[in-house]
Amino acid sequence: MKHLSVITVTWNAAATLERTIKSVREQSWPFIEHLIIDGGSKDGTLELIDNHAHERLRWVSEPDKGLYDAMNKGVAMATGDYLCFLNAGDTFFTADSVEKMMSTFDEASAPDIIYGETAIVDDAGIFLHMRRLKAPENLGWKSFRQGMVVCHQAFMVKRELFEPYDLAYRFSSDFDWSIRMMKKAKTIHNSRLTLINYLKEGMTTRNRKASLKERYRIMAHHYGQLSTFAHHLWFIVRAVVK
Repeated sequence: MKHLSVITVTWNAAATLERTIKSVREQSWPFIEHLIIDGGSKDGTLELIDNHAHERLRWVSEPDKGLYDAMNKGVAMATGDYLCFLNAGDTFFTADSVEKMMSTFDEASAPDIIYGETAIVDDAGIFLHMRRLKAPENLGWKSFRQGMVVCHQAFMVKRELFEPYDLAYRFSSDFDWSIRMMKKAKTIHNSRLTLINYLKEGMTTRNRKASLKERYRIMAHHYGQLSTFAHHLWFIVRAVVK
C-alpha cells in the first residue's frame, strides 16, 4: 500500500492548525504520517501540537529561512511514497479523500504525480466556492502557462521524484517547483476528485504583487520571454472583456 507524507509548515498558527491535525488524523487511509515543521512559534502552537500527539505525528520547532526552507526540511523527514503539503487551516475534503484518491490507480503502475480539485473555505473552515481555476483533464508542465491551474495542496508528488524548492523565490517557489516536477514526471494522474479544502488567506495572497512578479520570472524561465509576454497580454484582454 502506498504511504502518504503530509507536511505542514507552521509559524504562530494556533488559530487554524487544529483542524488540519484532526483532518489528517481522521483519514480512513491508515498509511499516513503527518510532519509539522514549525519555525519557532510563541502563540500556543507548540502546546496545541503536543496536545494532539499520536503515533503518526512527528514535529520539530526551530528557526528556518522561510516557508520553502521549512518545506524542504519536511521532505527530508518524510518516509512516505507520496508528498502532500497542507498549510495550517487546510484540510482534506472528506475523511476518506486519501482512500478514494489511492483507489483511482493501480498500485503496480502508481503515477509520479496525482492531482485533483480544490474547494475554498473561510477562516472557520466553511465552504465558500470551488477554486476559480479548474484542474485540466490532462495536466502537463506546459499547463502552467495559463497560471497555477492545480492548487499546490492538491498536487501529490512521489517522494523519489522530489527536488528542493528554490529559496531564491520567496513567494512563488511552489509554482516553479510544480513545473520542475511535471518536467521530470513520466506519468501524471487526474484523480477527478475534489481532494482539498484550502484556506483562502495564504502567504501568496497576502503578498500578491510580489508573488505575481516572481511568477512572471518563473514563467519566462521555463516557457521563454516571448511566450510569457504573449500569455500575459491575453490575460489582460480576457480580463477587460469579462
